[in-house]
Amino acid sequence: MQLPNYEVFAIHYARRDARRHEHFVGGDPHDAPMPMDYFVWLIRNEERVVVVDTGFTAETAARRKREFLRTPKDGLALLGVEADAVREIIVTHMHYDHVGTFFDFPNAMFHIQEDEMSYVTGRYMRHARLAHSFEPEDVVGMVRMLFKGRVAFHRGAEDFAPGISLHHIGGHTPGLQSVRVHTQRGWVVLASDATHYYEHMEKGRCFPSIFHLGDVLEGYDALRRLADSPQHIVPGHDPLVMARYPAVTKELEGIAVRLDVMPRE
Repeated sequence: MQLPNYEVFAIHYARRDARRHEHFVGGDPHDAPMPMDYFVWLIRNEERVVVVDTGFTAETAARRKREFLRTPKDGLALLGVEADAVREIIVTHMHYDHVGTFFDFPNAMFHIQEDEMSYVTGRYMRHARLAHSFEPEDVVGMVRMLFKGRVAFHRGAEDFAPGISLHHIGGHTPGLQSVRVHTQRGWVVLASDATHYYEHMEKGRCFPSIFHLGDVLEGYDALRRLADSPQHIVPGHDPLVMARYPAVTKELEGIAVRLDVMPRE
């Protein structure tokens, strides 16, 4: 069977200034800037529209001292996708910056790894070190979605649709999943926080917000197996994504880039 191709986009909705030592387990000897970008992703073709993650709100940005650029739904609208029309959202994990505007998508089904929901409603949330990356209202809100029949659970690796599959990676959180998409340039993997930056995977280093270090490192190998090449792996927070991939249009420079074409380097 011939697989369909999808267009894939990264939509930039927020950023923050940071230093290198903040982004690596064990710190880093170089006291240099290392800013972080925040994205949601769009997968679409003529038959299907899928949103990956829903970002965070302006209120959360102010409280956590992030620079808020636009709501994720406004970013999607710039690509012609209205929030009310979205029917399928893949939640890579439930950290505040990946599920925080779920309420802006009133007709969507949310696709989550079962391990992730168990984690955010279980014993480990007693520990501030693990709980700090979650917003309780996001967790409660997703439980409410569950009782409304709007959460679909997945276990491990599953086909989501022709040409789209979900892959449980873990490590960063127990239920972290990455998304594999068939495109005109081959299999692209939206890693999300399985690798925050290109450098994490390339050098075998880890972001310090972590549940299981070994699973993070093993996850890098999984990403490489899933993608057609390292150039087909898209990290979750690296500003280089905006630099390496072309803008959708001149008007969307700095806002949205195409990931279904090869990067510039």
